[in-house]
Amino acid sequence: MKKIIIGLTLLMVSLSAVELGKVPPAVSIEGKDGGKLDGSAWHSSMLKGKIYTVFYVDPDERDLNNPLADALKARKFDRKKVNSVAIINLAATWIPNVILESLLKKKQKKFPDTIYVKDKKKVLVNKWELADDNSDILIFDQKGKLIYKKFGKVSEKEIKEVISLIEKTL
Repeated sequence: MKKIIIGLTLLMVSLSAVELGKVPPAVSIEGKDGGKLDGSAWHSSMLKGKIYTVFYVDPDERDLNNPLADALKARKFDRKKVNSVAIINLAATWIPNVILESLLKKKQKKFPDTIYVKDKKKVLVNKWELADDNSDILIFDQKGKLIYKKFGKVSEKEIKEVISLIEKTL
């Protein structure tokens, strides 16, 4: 009986984790859980039709992967084919949400094509098993399949690999 419970638990965990080469389980962030800056819902099904780089960020680690964001911006990919989503893990910090929302509006001006999402309840930490209190990078192909995953700082070498991966996937 114990083996069955452990097996079912492992199966449930593997069904919720984001795995390379697979489309992750559907998830929504809306209402009391958060949503896009304009107040509308965000759905993972939106990660299709283009290559999407998702930055899932603890506000305390907000600058950790700025070199990657800057490199993607400098590369000037066609926004009809490549875009980015910044999902802010608001529950991972002591910084008041009102201050974070002000910072997000500034970021939106610097990266006007990026979709900004507020995750107030660690929805993606729980549903996709992303790293909490970190800066996570996920890249999805046009079909919504995960093609790259990194929890933590992306090195200069990895930035070049990410750019190359996106170019190859186009």
